[in-house]
Amino acid sequence: MKTALYPGSFDPVTYGHLDIIKRASLMFDKVIVAVMCNSAKTPLFTLDERVKMLEESVKDLDNVIIESFDGLLINYCKEKNIHIVIRGLRAITDFEYELQIAQTNKELSHNEVDTVFLTTNLKYSYLSSSVVKEIASYNGDITPCVPPSIADKLYKKFGYTRT
Repeated sequence: MKTALYPGSFDPVTYGHLDIIKRASLMFDKVIVAVMCNSAKTPLFTLDERVKMLEESVKDLDNVIIESFDGLLINYCKEKNIHIVIRGLRAITDFEYELQIAQTNKELSHNEVDTVFLTTNLKYSYLSSSVVKEIASYNGDITPCVPPSIADKLYKKFGYTRT
């Protein structure tokens, strides 16, 4: 059985993330979406909130599992016996950063972990969690960016109620 890991902060999960998850679920027998505790970021949502939002968003995908982890990605891969990491690319600017991370993971894992890059659907290429949070913080329309339940949670975080 081929298992792949899709790690990220998912703060919050966007339609771009969900596009990658759905496509990966068609390519692999099992996809583990791993919500990371990223020490370089200060998340808007708690780890538990992000896990729950993802679980709700992918509940119809039988071969997708949501988990969380803290620490080095390659250690998590080793613990779970995973050899494939999925990463999404929106633009060429993502590629340079993601390539460096992929090469580092490959080296640190002694060639045990490979990265598969999936390009984001063009209609979501502008999306990032940061952009979505920025729009929501000004009570802007984020319905094209995230599922309705996620939009509600974002607006609530910023003190808005949408009707």
